Amino acid sequence: MVVLAASIISKSGKALVSRQFVDMSRIRIEALLAAFPKLVGTGKQHTFVETENVRYVYQPVEALYLLLVTNKQSNILEDLETLRLLSKLVPEYSLSLDEEGICETAFELIFAFDEVISLGHKENVTVAQVKQYCEMESHEEKLHKLLMQSKINETKDVMKRKASEIDKSRIEKSIYDKGGFTSLQSMGSGRIENSFSDMSISSGGGGFGSGSGFGLSNGLESSFSKSKGLPPASATAPSKGFGMQLGKSQRANQFLESLKAEGEVILEDVQPSAIQSRSAAPPLIDPITFTVEERLNVTLKRDGGVSNFDVQGTLLLQILNEKDGHIQVQIESGGNLGILFKTHPNINKELFSNDNILGLKNPSRPFPTGQAGAGLLKWRMESVDESVVPLTINCWPSVSGNETYVSIEYEASSMFDLQNVVISVPLPALREAPNVKQNDGEWRYDARNSILEWSILLIDNSNRSGSMEFVVPPADSSVFFPISVQFTAANTYSDLKVVNVLPLNEGPAPRFSQRVQLCTENYQVV
Repeated sequence: MVVLAASIISKSGKALVSRQFVDMSRIRIEALLAAFPKLVGTGKQHTFVETENVRYVYQPVEALYLLLVTNKQSNILEDLETLRLLSKLVPEYSLSLDEEGICETAFELIFAFDEVISLGHKENVTVAQVKQYCEMESHEEKLHKLLMQSKINETKDVMKRKASEIDKSRIEKSIYDKGGFTSLQSMGSGRIENSFSDMSISSGGGGFGSGSGFGLSNGLESSFSKSKGLPPASATAPSKGFGMQLGKSQRANQFLESLKAEGEVILEDVQPSAIQSRSAAPPLIDPITFTVEERLNVTLKRDGGVSNFDVQGTLLLQILNEKDGHIQVQIESGGNLGILFKTHPNINKELFSNDNILGLKNPSRPFPTGQAGAGLLKWRMESVDESVVPLTINCWPSVSGNETYVSIEYEASSMFDLQNVVISVPLPALREAPNVKQNDGEWRYDARNSILEWSILLIDNSNRSGSMEFVVPPADSSVFFPISVQFTAANTYSDLKVVNVLPLNEGPAPRFSQRVQLCTENYQVV
């Protein structure tokens, strides 16, 4: 069998699509196609028409003809099978079987004809195979598209960071231009106020402790230290009519709105307000400050159980004036038998063991002074009991069709009220943010690191448990681990407190304050 041409023509013989499989001039094929309508109906057969040189095998397709031009020596049965296959392919590529629809998809039809007929001979293919061959899927092309999308996402991240930096620089400039912080006190957000009120601050001997901002980020501390040279809020005259405006400029707002329109998740930046509120905090006024801090190193198993639980605590002493260094410190703890205390080598261990008093072996020497705290006491607690874990995380990924449903649940112990909780879940590489179906709290997608951050400002008796559900493309369950957790609390496992400061010299007991905090150092579910 030799197929000379495969064509789609109108009733009048106008060629819409024609693919020649042998060397044939345009005039020759146009003449053969133009002669076909005159031959239809003159013979007794309705599927083919013969002339002296060629055979036309045809099939009506609505107002058109699907036509094979073959030589007379070809096998008519194979020609009919080829025609039947082509008649199935034409509707697959052309939505409308009229002249306009055929002309719009002319190249797709020619490519399909080439997959069915090669050098005039029929290939052993099916409709599905032809469609697969014509799609021409390429791994290199997919990889190129993924790289391009990654570059686009990185560019958008840079744009958002630049916009945030511009806003921050404008805010800082407006602060220095105004020359005061009075208006900021009226603009402090509830989140910042809560972060100060939730800190556990106790003061001995009267007076407010210097650690009202303990537990905030290092960025806030550095911002506070930079702003010490500015006049305090009380020295600034109140503004008339309105306070300092920290809103974004109209141009920056338009830029962020355009990013939102493209589907980007834009989080409102509250850090400048936090920095400014921290700048307005009072300077250190208590001569002695104690810091009780415990750091958690916990590794939980994804199927339940504790792989590692380690608490390391320290008691730091900060003295501003050397004259206040001749003291002894009386403490008390909660009596947790699982905690092992270890004093500094210069501390009188016998005095501590008998009376819970921290004092130097040489009473004539004062405690060191300065901004950096001196370590007095360390302690450690280890356990494999899951009941002592402050926060457990359950993650349940399940694949359904072309999607993976991930359900995450937290359960918090009643021992602590947890603050600023952030649960970071790694995700597979995504082109866009995951579809979050249900969420107790707030969430943010870090596209650069492909991490979903679930944030809960405070976990107390009102929300000891919570859940989140989101949907991503199909992925293996191991992709979503390890899950990292960060939080702080205002009380500790040791429940250690400074109850009194005993002066060794004559005079009243100096004032002191203490800060207490439990925080995570490495908390993971693996």
